[in-house]
Amino acid sequence: MVAGVIKSQGSGGSRRRRHRKAAPMSEINVTPFVDVMLVLLIIFMVAAPLLTVGVPVELPKTAASALPSETEEPLTVTITAEGGIQIQTTEIAPGELVARLRAIAAERDSDRVFLRADGAVPYELVMQVMGALNAGGFSNIGLVTDTGGPRLDGSDG
Repeated sequence: MVAGVIKSQGSGGSRRRRHRKAAPMSEINVTPFVDVMLVLLIIFMVAAPLLTVGVPVELPKTAASALPSETEEPLTVTITAEGGIQIQTTEIAPGELVARLRAIAAERDSDRVFLRADGAVPYELVMQVMGALNAGGFSNIGLVTDTGGPRLDGSDG
């Protein structure tokens, strides 16, 4: 906050100067505050897209709504279009998936895991990974989809 002083001059010129007290300026300068807020807005707009898991897959579309969020970072298993399996962003060989999941389950409080699979992946592979998730100690499996798909009641969504 910046306060200034407004000097008032009398009508007598320089010979008859009266010594009056200067009145304080009562306006608040909000320009620095606005500048800081705009910089913070730009920083958050740039940083927000970087907070998502960055494995590109083409998710199938459904009419389901989103699940409520948790306090712990969710565990995400992704099946890519080529059939590769990733935990978060780390590529995992299919043979070591169950062992790696058991190690992760021992460290986590929640048994919730999100399964993301490309729409071109065969159903059999998705079910095999779900079986591995169950064998690894994760019984609360959420299938991730995009919204806006068909509702199967005759309307498009």
